[in-house]
Amino acid sequence: MRDTATPLANFFASGVANLCEKLGPFLWQLPPSLKYDPALLEAFLSLLPRDTDHAAALARRHNAKVKGRAQLAHGPKRLLRHALEVRHESFVDPRFIELLRRQRVALVIADTAGRWPEYEDVTADFVYIRLHGADEHYVSGYSDRMLDRWSERIRLWSAAREPRDARRISRRRAPRASSRDVYCYFDNTAKEHAPRNARRLMMKLGLRRPGR
Repeated sequence: MRDTATPLANFFASGVANLCEKLGPFLWQLPPSLKYDPALLEAFLSLLPRDTDHAAALARRHNAKVKGRAQLAHGPKRLLRHALEVRHESFVDPRFIELLRRQRVALVIADTAGRWPEYEDVTADFVYIRLHGADEHYVSGYSDRMLDRWSERIRLWSAAREPRDARRISRRRAPRASSRDVYCYFDNTAKEHAPRNARRLMMKLGLRRPGR
């Protein structure tokens, strides 16, 4: 297996620590050409730091690529979260979902306009959503009706419940919990839809915009 630890060390030394308390879940996006390889994926997920102390220790293993600009201090110890976005149909395998649950990594719930797999298995103590575009990838916006649907789903996931029509890879539902954090990102950024859709969704969820 190729060396994965050094690129990860370089990444965690590259400056992400400067986000401090604003540092949210890490998104790991796999290319469409990468097929499901259980051993390879488990080896990679096992390397991911689960707290800031682990991230700092990993960062100290960086090589010369970040020499002179490495940021190694990750502040007070706190937990780190990870989410994985897959783009190959071979990942539609219940064993993949069990692997994510063992590793406490969230499966990215992605709306891809039908371009890539779209599933809603809950595999961690949080939910991570990426809305790439309703009809055209990165371009098209979401109607009010579509945003109503997503707001309903977000409310359910936040309450540690699941939509009745959730499309899951595994027959097994998520482990019980009292609540879950939900992160939702609009990636339809080719035009002006993303910020407008985000503001509208926040209104539907009764959330205030930052600074207000």
